[in-house]
Amino acid sequence: MGRPGSPPQAETRCPLWALPEELLLLICSYLDARALGRLGQTCRRLYRFTSRDVLWRRLARSCLNAGFSALGADLVAGVPVKERVKVSQNWRKGRCRRILLLRWKCNLMPWIQLDDDYLYLSQAEDIQVYWLHPNGTSVQRCPQAVFSGHQEDVCRFVLANGHIVSGGGDGNIVLHKLNGSFSFKFLGHEQEVNCVDCHGGIIVSGSRDRTAKVWSLSSGRVGQCLHTIQTEDRVWSIAISPLSSGQMITSLGTDFHRGAGVLDVFYETPSTLLSCGYDTYIRYWDLRTSTRDCVMKWEEPHDSALYCLRSNGNHMIASGSSYYGVVRLWDKRQTRCLQSFSLSSPISSPVYCLRFSTTHLYATLASSLYVLDFTVS
Repeated sequence: MGRPGSPPQAETRCPLWALPEELLLLICSYLDARALGRLGQTCRRLYRFTSRDVLWRRLARSCLNAGFSALGADLVAGVPVKERVKVSQNWRKGRCRRILLLRWKCNLMPWIQLDDDYLYLSQAEDIQVYWLHPNGTSVQRCPQAVFSGHQEDVCRFVLANGHIVSGGGDGNIVLHKLNGSFSFKFLGHEQEVNCVDCHGGIIVSGSRDRTAKVWSLSSGRVGQCLHTIQTEDRVWSIAISPLSSGQMITSLGTDFHRGAGVLDVFYETPSTLLSCGYDTYIRYWDLRTSTRDCVMKWEEPHDSALYCLRSNGNHMIASGSSYYGVVRLWDKRQTRCLQSFSLSSPISSPVYCLRFSTTHLYATLASSLYVLDFTVS
C-alpha cells in the first residue's frame, strides 16, 4: 500500500509519465476527440492532463459551433474547450431538448435579440426584456422591462451602443437607452419600416416605400437623414458592414427573377456576408472576389422561403423556413442540410427570427418562442 495522498501505483508506473510534458502534448495532438477522451479514462492523472484546453483547441476549431471564429479566436473564453467539443457533437447529430419558453394568443411577427443573460422580444408595438435562467432553458414569467413608443407593431430592432433601435409599422424609428430613461422617436419613412441596423454613429433603415435611408446617431444630429437610396422594390432586410461609412458600395447579384426578395442578411466579416429569402437559397457572398455571383449557395430542400438566418462566423449556419416552424442547421463544408427541426407541426408557422449560442438555439414563431437545448447528455 502506498502512503496516504500518494498517486496510485498504476499511475506512477505508467511509461507515459517518463516522457517530457512537451513530448506528451505533441503525442496527444495527433489524437482525435474519441481517442483523446478514451486516453483520459485510463487514470485520474491522464484525465486531468487530457482535459487541458490546449489539447482540445485544435479539434474545436474544426467542430460545429464550438465557439471559435474562422481565424481561431476563442469567442467564449472561460468555458472548457473539451465541454464545447462534446456539445458540438450534439449540434452535428441533432441531439437536443425542445422546450416551449413563451406562448401568446395573437399571431405576430416577433423579433428577438440575445444580450448576455437577457432576451429581448418584440410583442406587437412593444419590446419586452426577459431574464434568462443560467441554464438557458427558462425565463422569468413577467418581463423585467418593456420599451414602448410605436403605434403599430415593431418590425425589427437591434441592440447597439447601449441602445435599442427599432422600426415599426407606423413608419417611425425609435431609439431607447438600455440603462436610462432617454428615448427619441422620429418619422423615418412614409410606410412601415421593415428593417433597421445600427453601427458606430449611424442607423440604416429600409421600408416598404422602396427606400433605404442612413441616419445620424451623433450628439446633436440624432435623426438627421444623411443619405436616401432609391430601390426598385420594398426593402425587407438591411445590414451595415462592420467597416462601412454609410455609403452604398455596390449591388450584389444579377438576373434574379421578380419576387426573389431578400428577407435577411448577416455579415460575418467586413467582406463576407450571407443572405436568404423567397427564392429558397442561402447565398454566401465575398466582396473581394465578385459582386455579380455568390461564391457558395445552399438550397432549402422543401422549396420553402427562408425568413431568417444566422451564422457563428465559422462553419455553422442556422436558417428558419416559412412552413411548419422548420429550423435547419447547415455546415458550410457540405452541400446538404445537416439537421432539421419542425417546431410548429401540425399548425404551420414561419420561423420569423432565430438566435443561438454554443449551447442553445432560440426561435420565434407566430405565437410562440422555442429553445433547443443542445447540452443533453
